[in-house]
Amino acid sequence: MPAPAPATAAPATAIGPAELSVWPASAAEPRPGDVTVGGVALAEVAARFGTPVYVLDESEVRRRCRAYREAFPDAGIHYAAKAFLCRAMARWMDEEGLGLDVCSAGELELAVAAGFPADRIVLHGNAKTPQDLSTALRYGVGRIVIDSPSEIARLAAAVGPGGHQRVMVRVVPGISAGGHAKIRTGTEDQKFGLSLSDGYAQHAITRILDQPQLELTGLHCHLGSQITEVKPYLSAVRRMVGLMARLHEQHGLVLPELDLGGGHGIAYRPGEPVLDLPRLARRVRAELAAACAAARLPVPRLIIEPGRAVAGPSGVALYHVVSVKRTGGRTFVAVDGGMSDNPRPALYGVRYAPRLVGRPGGAALAPATVVGRHCEAGDVVAADVPLPADVRAGDLLAVPVAGAYHLSMASGYNLVGRPPVAAVRDGRARLLVRRESMEDIRSRDVGL
Repeated sequence: MPAPAPATAAPATAIGPAELSVWPASAAEPRPGDVTVGGVALAEVAARFGTPVYVLDESEVRRRCRAYREAFPDAGIHYAAKAFLCRAMARWMDEEGLGLDVCSAGELELAVAAGFPADRIVLHGNAKTPQDLSTALRYGVGRIVIDSPSEIARLAAAVGPGGHQRVMVRVVPGISAGGHAKIRTGTEDQKFGLSLSDGYAQHAITRILDQPQLELTGLHCHLGSQITEVKPYLSAVRRMVGLMARLHEQHGLVLPELDLGGGHGIAYRPGEPVLDLPRLARRVRAELAAACAAARLPVPRLIIEPGRAVAGPSGVALYHVVSVKRTGGRTFVAVDGGMSDNPRPALYGVRYAPRLVGRPGGAALAPATVVGRHCEAGDVVAADVPLPADVRAGDLLAVPVAGAYHLSMASGYNLVGRPPVAAVRDGRARLLVRRESMEDIRSRDVGL
C-alpha cells in the first residue's frame, strides 16, 4: 500500500469565529473575506472552475480517516462510498488503509477502475440486480451483505456449485435512531434487512448454512444516519450478540465478524450535536466484550462504516449570487445552483450555514433566504440565515459541510448539468470530476 501523504500544516491564521467551526480544519481567513481552504482561496477556485463547484479538502478527508483508525485500531473501517465516490476518493481510501462499501455495480466498477482491491470491498443493497451480483462475483468482492431471503438462492446459483463467496446478513435490530424519519433504517417499518423480532433473520441464516458455496462470516446492521448518541449502538451490540449466542446454541456457529454500520452524526451548523467518536469507540468495545463474555463467545472483529462523517465536513460548495429580491418582508438571495446539486434541504429539511466569501461584507448581518435557480418553491439552499445586508449579484457564497450526499444525489433537473469537484491541498487545486456539459446531456438523447 502506498505511504499515506503527510497532512497539511495548520494555517498561520485559522478562522476564528464560532460560525465557521463546521469548516475544514485548514480553513483560514488571511484577509477579511478572503477565505482559504487547503491553502487555496475559494474565490480563486470559483474563478478557475466556475460555479457551482464542490471543493474537497484532501487533507481533511485523510485526517478523518486517520481519526477512525485511531479510535478503532483493531476494527475494519469501510468508507461508505454512497456518500461521495470518485477515483481519487477511492485512491485516498486505499492509501489510508480503509475498505469500501458499495451499493451498485457502478460504484464497484469505478472503485476497481481506480485500483482499489476488490477483496476489501463490501457490496450492500436491498434490491441487488443480477448485474450487481455478477459484477461483484466477477471482481471477487470481499463480502456481499444479504438483505432478503430471495437473494440467497439467486446468489448461490450465480456463484455455482464449485464457487465460493463470503457473505454477511443484514439484521434489523428494532432500534429507532437517526436525524430524520427517512434515514432511520434500524426499525421494522422500512425496506432494509431481515427482522430479528419475527425470526426472519434466523431463518435466512439457516438457509445460508445449507448453501456450501456461501460462507457466512458475520452479522451486519445499520441503524440510520445522523446519529449523535452512543446509546443506540450499545443496544445494537447487545441484540446482535444475543442473536450470535442463539446461533451458537442452535448450530454451533461462531461468527468472526460484527458490522455495526455507520450513520455517525456531524454538524451542518455551528452548535449542532455531533457523535463523539472516541467515546463511541470506548463504549462499543466495552459493551461488545461484556456481552460476548456473558454469552461465552469470542469477541468478533468489529467493522464500522463511516461515510458522511469522512466526506461531509471535508467539502465546501461555492455558488455565485444571481439576484437579490426583497419581497413580502423577506430577502431572497438566488444562486446559480440549488436542488439539482443538493436535494437534501428539500428531502430532509437539512439546514446549512452559508457565508459570503471573496470580499468583506460592507454591512451588518441580516436574515436572508438563499434559494436555488430551479422551478420549485422548495428549492431552498438555506432559510433565514445571517448574511451581509449588502449582498448583491455577482457575490460568492460558500456552503460548508457539502462533501457528502451532494454530487452523489445530484440530478439532471432543468438540464443545468452537475457541478465539478476540485480537490485542494498544500496551496494547490486540481480537478477531480469535471462539470457535466451540454454535450454530455445532448449525447444521451438519441430520440431523433
